[in-house]
Amino acid sequence: MSSAIEQKKQIVDEISEKLKTSVSTIVVDYRGLNVSELTELRKQLREAGIEFKVYKNSMARRAAEAAELAGLNESFTGPNAIAFSNDDVVAPAKILNDFAKKHEALEIKTGVIEGNLATVEEIKALADLPSREGLLSMLLSVLQAPMRNLALVTKAVAEQKEEQGA
Repeated sequence: MSSAIEQKKQIVDEISEKLKTSVSTIVVDYRGLNVSELTELRKQLREAGIEFKVYKNSMARRAAEAAELAGLNESFTGPNAIAFSNDDVVAPAKILNDFAKKHEALEIKTGVIEGNLATVEEIKALADLPSREGLLSMLLSVLQAPMRNLALVTKAVAEQKEEQGA
């Protein structure tokens, strides 16, 4: 009897720790997805380094309270799965939102972004952001633009001087 209680406490502690340490956590309702669709979703998330688990709602509620995220408790009804990402804030939102567009059975319920509760609208807005690589590419092009313009102006001045000298 006590070993079962100890196992449950360990699971609650595990969930609580994941809620505290992950940069992005999203709770979804997967009711209506068949096995192949769920397997496809798990594969996409795994490839992005995102952990996707199903926990009992009672344990998830206790873990949310322990992690001081009691606002999540309203979402822990029915069949839920939780996606945890320790590295990328945008990736879980993007993958789950894209999957939900293709499979109407998947419903995004709520989430925690960098320790703050997030609504479905906030998660969808986050999903619409470019990826980290896309943002870095944009930043790089912004940083290169002044140098590129300076090089073009310098080249034009040099060509003009050559024409005048010739």
